[in-house]
Amino acid sequence: MSIDTVWQEALHFIQGKVPKQVYDTWFTPVHLDRIEDSTAHIGVPNKFFGDWLGTHYGPLLAEAVSAARGGGDVAVSFTVDQKSAKPQDHAVVATAAKNVTQPKPRRGIQLNPKYIFKNFVVGAGNQFAHAACMAVAEQPGKAYNPLFIYGGVGLGKTHLLNAIGNHVAERTDLRIAYLTTEQFTNEVINSIRYDKMMDLRKRYRHIDMLMIDDIQFLAGKERTQEEFFHTFNALYEGHKQIVLSSDRFPKDMPDIEERLRSRFEWGLIADLQPPDVETRIAILRKKSEDEGIQLPEDVIQYLSTTLKSNIRELEGSLVRLGAFASLTGQKITLEMAKTVLRDLIGDKKKIVAMEDIQDVVCTQFHVKINELKSRRRSKTLVHPRQIAMYLCRELTDASYPEIGRHFGGKDHTTIIHACRQVAKAKDADPAMQTTLEKLKEQILRG
Repeated sequence: MSIDTVWQEALHFIQGKVPKQVYDTWFTPVHLDRIEDSTAHIGVPNKFFGDWLGTHYGPLLAEAVSAARGGGDVAVSFTVDQKSAKPQDHAVVATAAKNVTQPKPRRGIQLNPKYIFKNFVVGAGNQFAHAACMAVAEQPGKAYNPLFIYGGVGLGKTHLLNAIGNHVAERTDLRIAYLTTEQFTNEVINSIRYDKMMDLRKRYRHIDMLMIDDIQFLAGKERTQEEFFHTFNALYEGHKQIVLSSDRFPKDMPDIEERLRSRFEWGLIADLQPPDVETRIAILRKKSEDEGIQLPEDVIQYLSTTLKSNIRELEGSLVRLGAFASLTGQKITLEMAKTVLRDLIGDKKKIVAMEDIQDVVCTQFHVKINELKSRRRSKTLVHPRQIAMYLCRELTDASYPEIGRHFGGKDHTTIIHACRQVAKAKDADPAMQTTLEKLKEQILRG
């Protein structure tokens, strides 16, 4: 059997094991160079690529090549070569930014025309929220009402709200209002001060779509909550679309009245998770293309495997590199990226495996690993299990479903619940916070 045939069989095997985006990102750019002494030598575009591929998919590659050859042990080795290094595959065309067409919302709507669905990069962590927003944009007031989007800082909430507004504004004559909670609060304060509450109510209770960003900032503002409660009711009863964003789940907003929090849950709640590495790579490629920044593949790999917390961090690093390259007249290189972004990246925490977290937690609480992963619900197991799940979420970039798979196939909702429980306990109990810090220290120390 020829090398090409073995590789095609191996790729077919891999396609059945990983999502399409993972396959396109990590397996399309590589090839099987040769097999010597039961070692498959895989050609990769650069060292970063090979290191990451080996760490995360080395065993799968070995299994795939073995299956393609009809069995037998196979080791995998990675070699940087010119055949896989194709800068033109992901080259950034400097004029690309000129070709990006943006919608032009009607005057009076405070929308950012750059935030549209077309340039929102969809990945595993935001696919559901993106689909929900698309559905609302296509059928305002009919699909999901209210739509409540929540997620951490820099994960795309504002982008999605603006994308909904831009989509609707371009295609309909619906009356739309988009504003932040701070803006709404200031309008309430000024309306009270200048005795113009009736004007405020007419402005926001007689529209077709209301979108409010960062609704969690209603906390503690009793008069604004009162006004928003009645505005919400007027719009909802009139079958008008309401879209809200927050950095937390409605139940995690104790300083917002229960009657409001319950209304936030009347429709659909969609969460945004930190992007996985494939999505981070796609974001960097898309953003660099839109901005006309020539970003080499090894720099993309470096940034995507180092900056994991949010999209804003990725965009900030790209802007900084682009500005430095433009001002100095230098091409962006990996060494430049490491130097220019030194203060942003710093000494990033070591890559932590979920197995290491489980081992440390098991040792601390004197439980066995099979007990930690079991479905038994005794208090002596639930407590350390939830802590381990929380630490996996804190110290890795794994999604909720990925964490669930490492805990005996638990559902992602179980992981979400565990993380919330531990986070609440940490805020309420200093002893819990101390325990978590000690465990983190042990895990990171290795």
